[in-house]
Formats: sequence, structure tokens, C-alpha cells
Amino acid sequence: MVLAEFTSQDFQTFEIDGLEERMEAIRSNIQPKFQRIGEELDRDIADITGQDMYVHIARHARRTKNPPNDTWMAFCHDKRGYKKHPHFQIGLWDDHLFVWLAYIYELPDKQKMAESFLNHIDDIRQSVPDDYVISLDHTKKDAKKLADIDLEQAFSRFRDVKKAEFLIGKHYQPDAPVLKDEQAFLYDVKTTFKTLLPLYQLSMV
Repeated sequence: MVLAEFTSQDFQTFEIDGLEERMEAIRSNIQPKFQRIGEELDRDIADITGQDMYVHIARHARRTKNPPNDTWMAFCHDKRGYKKHPHFQIGLWDDHLFVWLAYIYELPDKQKMAESFLNHIDDIRQSVPDDYVISLDHTKKDAKKLADIDLEQAFSRFRDVKKAEFLIGKHYQPDAPVLKDEQAFLYDVKTTFKTLLPLYQLSMV
């Protein structure tokens, strides 16, 4: 049985040369673990959000040359797709695993969501721990701790810049013990999503 436990081999996937070779490693090593996570968590995340949530595993189908530098799965209320909606993500780069609440550039109601965040910025600061991290571009692996970022500026940029994004959650180093223990990891994911639920709810109105 495949378990939702991540090893150094999973992170080393992104060192493999060649599109087909790397995709084969993603399909055989990582996607079965994503499938396992989806089977274990979809009902729990539905309970957390109060609505049915569907699992989407990135297939990277449009790639014809360059191999992906990261891969991910998403939980979203829309069965047909997730990119145009607020969604939760779990994924890997070569040097970390991420657990996000993600708002990417394809969102049609970014301005409305950003204004909601700005209007509740103090509540957000109080509900999200300072060691959570924020990314403003899902195509880059850099992220800053909440304590080190100007949150008002980040939300304003998300509102005003067409391709601006906002992702918030946790990073795990490849050697983090929690990644080697399925139940501990699944519990941590659920805890993270519960912590981020106030933002999710603000963006779903």
C-alpha cells in the first residue's frame, strides 16, 4: 500500500534530466502519494470548508519540452478545475514540500477578494501564526515568513496587479520528521487548512 510519506527520492525527482524521464518519476513516485492524500483527506477538508471538495492532481499535460520544476495536488469545490478559484495545495519542489491556500493569477474576482482581505487584515494577522510563509508567485519557490512581510502591501499588489498572486501556508524541509509519518503529516495538513479557513471564507463570499 502506498503511504503519504515523502522521502529524499521524491525531492530528487526534480534533478532528473528530460521531460519524459522526470514525468515518469513524478507519475510513479509522487502522484500515488497525492492520490493517497486525496483519498484520506477529501472528506475531512469538506468538513473543514463546509462544502464538497474535489481532488485535482497536476498532470503537466501541456509541457512538450521543459520538465516541471515542481508538482502539486489541489483541493477545490469545483470538480472541473481549480485555477480560477481559491484552493488548497500540497506539492513539492526540489528543496521543500508546501501546503498552501492558493490564489493564483487566473482568479476572476481578485479585486473583490483582496479588498475583503484588506478590510480584515488585523483578524488575519491574529489568526495566522507568524511562522507561516507567503509567496507572491507560484512559479517561484521563494517565500517569506508572515512576520517578515508587509501584508497590506502584498494584498494591495494582489488587488492592483493583473498577474499578482497570493499563497499562504507552510514549508517543510525534506528531512522534516513529519514527512516520514503519514498520520502526523495528514494531521498537520488538516491543522494548516483549519488555520487558513478564515481567509478561505473571506474569499468565498
